[in-house]
Amino acid sequence: MEAIEKKYETIKDGKYKPKNCTARQKVAILIPFRDRESHLRIFLNHMHTFLMKQQLEYGIYVVEQTKGLEFNRGFLFNVGYKEALRDSDYDCFVLHDVDLLPENDHNIYTCPVDQPKHLAVASEKWQYNLPYTSYFGGVSALTREQYEAVNGFSNEFFGWGGEDDDFYNRVAWSQMSVYRSINDVGRYSCTLPTNLL
Repeated sequence: MEAIEKKYETIKDGKYKPKNCTARQKVAILIPFRDRESHLRIFLNHMHTFLMKQQLEYGIYVVEQTKGLEFNRGFLFNVGYKEALRDSDYDCFVLHDVDLLPENDHNIYTCPVDQPKHLAVASEKWQYNLPYTSYFGGVSALTREQYEAVNGFSNEFFGWGGEDDDFYNRVAWSQMSVYRSINDVGRYSCTLPTNLL
């Protein structure tokens, strides 16, 4: 972590603001986290470079769950959302798994104002295909208004699975549709190179 902090000295407390332009949106990247330190180091090293190239004003929020409890991804996103808003007036919230790395620089981390956006439509985990039509997991982006319209995630999903499908249903019930990046743009790697561990 010290090497990453030294490499990205312009980032303070997980936040970056471009010097030579004004970003259209302030973006909060929310990461539910527990027991994946090597994933987090690789993620931060990759994502800071990726996001800085896009000239985004952003903050990365790692929301860590206490050890010994069943993982509750949706609850951690809800906590991250509240904490990010206490910190700044973010327009866009990217809900991001720590083990997914975008492969294409054209995969822009902003939020359309009219509908939620699914960024990770072609993950290596699923042989770069969408596993099913209502899949809304991995990496998604919503505006503050959209997140509040769906009332965030349910806090009832412990362990792995189900919270993404429930979240997709909340979007549909709120009369919104999901915008999906095209496969070539929305490609994500999930296998960690051993030389980076």
